[in-house]
Amino acid sequence: MSDVQEFQTRPTDTSKAESPLEWSLHEQKSLPHASNPGVTLSEKPFLGQLIVRGGAIVLDEAVREVMDMALPAKPHALVSDDSGERSIQWLSPDEWLVIVPGGEEFELEQKLRKSLGQSHFSIVNVSGGQTVLSLKGNRAREVLMKSISYDVHPQAFPVGKGVSTVFAKATIILRRPEENGWELVIRRSFADYCYRWLLDASREYGVSVVR
Repeated sequence: MSDVQEFQTRPTDTSKAESPLEWSLHEQKSLPHASNPGVTLSEKPFLGQLIVRGGAIVLDEAVREVMDMALPAKPHALVSDDSGERSIQWLSPDEWLVIVPGGEEFELEQKLRKSLGQSHFSIVNVSGGQTVLSLKGNRAREVLMKSISYDVHPQAFPVGKGVSTVFAKATIILRRPEENGWELVIRRSFADYCYRWLLDASREYGVSVVR
């Protein structure tokens, strides 16, 4: 009888999941809540995130078949479905970040693998290693101007763009899915650091944290 234990990639027990910001939010006895906030900060925890690599043509065919979306071909392009819950972002000539509601990523990966067949590709589930911070409000851009060197002027950073850049002393992915809304895709280990930085940088404009 074998004593080998198999690793369960999708455990079915009742263990409670905790977001990367759980401790930071727990430490704050009362979350910042400005009466007229110029910035609203929130986390989008537990999203499904896949890094997909391969040839653009074969990947585009698979994505169209499985997700009914077109793979963004232009550098730094970000596309979303009609609901705004599913997005695909260009990261490099052969690399894209796919974000979907939590729980969909496993089935999506299997469907993409089946559609791609014997093509040369790579799909890596990075859901547990990253989180997304949402920054909204009419002063959100000014907070980013204090935090990164990348030009976030509307002419240089329109809606539907996303880039990899340096935020303070952390490497992040910055996205602009809507006019006054920005998203920061952050590594789990930098989540607390970036959250506290944003709180400090937003204080002069009035900041509200939403859970």
